[in-house]
Amino acid sequence: MPRDCAIRNYLFETWRTVARRCGYVEYEAPILEDTGLYLKKSGGELSVQLFRFEDQGGRDVTLRPEVTASLARLVAEHQRNFPKPLKWFEIGQCFRYEKPQKGRGREFHQFNVDILGEAGPAADAELIALAIETMLAFGFVAGDFMIRVSDRNAWIDFAKHHGVAETAIPEFLGIIDKIDREQPAALAAKLAVFALTTQQIRAFIADPANASNAYLAIHEDLTSRGLGGFVELDLSIVRGLAYYTGVVFEVFDAKKSMRAVAGGGRYDTLVATISDGAADLPATGFAMGDHVIRNLIEETTHAAMQMEVWLQRNAAACDVYVVVADETMRAAALQLVTELRRAGISTDFPLTPAKVAKQFQNAGRSGARFALVVGAEYPQLKLKVLSSRAEESLDATSAVAWLTARLQQPDGPLLA
Repeated sequence: MPRDCAIRNYLFETWRTVARRCGYVEYEAPILEDTGLYLKKSGGELSVQLFRFEDQGGRDVTLRPEVTASLARLVAEHQRNFPKPLKWFEIGQCFRYEKPQKGRGREFHQFNVDILGEAGPAADAELIALAIETMLAFGFVAGDFMIRVSDRNAWIDFAKHHGVAETAIPEFLGIIDKIDREQPAALAAKLAVFALTTQQIRAFIADPANASNAYLAIHEDLTSRGLGGFVELDLSIVRGLAYYTGVVFEVFDAKKSMRAVAGGGRYDTLVATISDGAADLPATGFAMGDHVIRNLIEETTHAAMQMEVWLQRNAAACDVYVVVADETMRAAALQLVTELRRAGISTDFPLTPAKVAKQFQNAGRSGARFALVVGAEYPQLKLKVLSSRAEESLDATSAVAWLTARLQQPDGPLLA
């Protein structure tokens, strides 16, 4: 519906603006991919959430559930043409067959941001900084959200130290990934397979001494930017996809009242896996979905107010509504509409004769800021600010220039 589309445009514009000002360039990947691309190294729930089918050519294809695998394929093929590191972003649709619920849908749009070709923690810090800047751009402030950072390597070291076989580490990480969603008895039973207890796991998570050197470097980097207060260590985060190889993070609302707003991390081996070794680039990235960030915006007063202001200015059907008060002047009104539109001013008008009061109602419903009345006095026009009903007269010959300047000003006293 139009309002939902306008909100989506607000999200897209904010995402795109922040990414570009941080030096990222936009790309696009196919919505339909060979299913094998997602089965190479995804793991977790993703492989059972695919919208997967056979096309008319007998090919096993899937509507993309995420974009990272497609990005890895594109980069593997074309990375020689670009200086490193690559800083790329994408905004597009994804599809997952799962139960629709708050913050989660089967069809959704996602903001994907990645840095490829840089292995050090500076890239992870740069990526997390962009995630923070994105939240701030939506109108959130300190105290509204937190970036929780972990490192899979810390858990891999823990697993090896406690005798977990290397081949069983993905299964072990899957248990840790669901630690806060698992029933205590079920969690204890799963850990017992590895001769571990819930107490051991909880103690490891709670001890800040288990922070990796990569996390410490990231925190120092972000502190230098003045962003350190938005980040905290949380070793309970490991992320569900098997391709993550190091630092991982998730963005949560401060109350943690909903699922993660965004998440991502380092995936240093995925490009090599996707390309069967033809290319090998370290990489880190994150994604933010439109459902959950919209929920959080709407539940946070100052962020919601900022969005509403944007919608009032950018989601209206038009800026100016031309009211035809005298049908003998319709030809003049049509000429004026054409001139305004060619000047870049969004303009609408009644297609058929209607009472003036009805036209003003339609002007208000359209979201227009101004009503421009064409009547028997033409070329003299009346202009009304619809929010205040303030009124002024102007000449038709100056209407385009006058409105062009006026639209740059906030609603208030009319300009002379």
